[in-house]
Amino acid sequence: MDVEERLELVTRNTQEIVTKDELQTVLETKTQPRAYWGFESSGLMHIGMGLVCGGKIKDIINAGFHFIIFLADWHSWINNKLGGKMENIHTCGEYFKECFTALGITPQKAQFLWATDLAKDIEYWEKVIRIGKTATLQRVWRALPIMGREMSLSDMETAWVYYPCMQAADIFHMELDVACAGIDQRKAHMLARDAAEKLHWKKPVCVHVPLLMGLQGPAKTEKEFDENGAINLQISAKMSKSMPENCIFVHDSPEQIRSKVKNAYCPPKQTESNPVLELAKLAIFTHQNNLTIERPAKYGRNQTFKNFAELEKAFREGKVHPLDLKNGVAEALITILEPVRKHFQKKPDMLEKMLQIEITR
Repeated sequence: MDVEERLELVTRNTQEIVTKDELQTVLETKTQPRAYWGFESSGLMHIGMGLVCGGKIKDIINAGFHFIIFLADWHSWINNKLGGKMENIHTCGEYFKECFTALGITPQKAQFLWATDLAKDIEYWEKVIRIGKTATLQRVWRALPIMGREMSLSDMETAWVYYPCMQAADIFHMELDVACAGIDQRKAHMLARDAAEKLHWKKPVCVHVPLLMGLQGPAKTEKEFDENGAINLQISAKMSKSMPENCIFVHDSPEQIRSKVKNAYCPPKQTESNPVLELAKLAIFTHQNNLTIERPAKYGRNQTFKNFAELEKAFREGKVHPLDLKNGVAEALITILEPVRKHFQKKPDMLEKMLQIEITR
């Protein structure tokens, strides 16, 4: 695989690359660059994490990277996830490993690393302090939305201030070439790049993917997570595990998937802010080469689309009915997620532990 092919794999279906020229240089000069994605252990895995993030992780692994899936237990603890109980957080991290393994990202293909492993090293904490000394308190405070916190919060724990500096330090301590995340994590990555410039450290290339919209579509919100209006809307409308009816979990049953997609927001001919079309674009076409929409004979023959552009055009022109689109998307997701359901049918213990945590927390 040549550099251009590797570059295409890394950059496809992304929202932003900072910067593409730097990424190309990495690919030209390193046979196995190092990349990572950090995840808070915060609850059940939905398809935004499993299929959108997971799909991009597969692309980067296939492009020849050593990839680290970073289980951010300290960060989850600081952010009071799962009741702020480290035992719950570690259970969730192990559950994430099972989910990724079922999705084809096995420990043989990616390295799973805990934040605890970094936190044992005094040199890691030296990096945290050095980064903190390069940034004003105002700059760090503005980065708090990476924790899912509003910018307008005035009452916050002191520990939260450490979070952005730790997230930046993670990148340098793991000696990464590329840092990956959803677009909502952009500020932490820019903090890392600014610190690198001031400290004369290697700047990480940043790969940002779009956020998968919740099934009920965009909603007006007064919350401010980012000064950029478009990014703020994405963060406000993103799929959230805290709203089960608004998201699809990677181990949902076929019946649950059909029901959730059937009730999703999907106005006819509307291609903007349409969560069902987003499912097709970000969660289906990234995992299979076509989408077939089956229709009863009296409503016309089945339709097969070879790419998202074809589907989007047909829907915009009214050639695909919203209900038919929902049915096709639901069936495709059921097929894509079948390995996860089978995995947990054979190994149910970890999922049962997570479900119990969700009930009791």
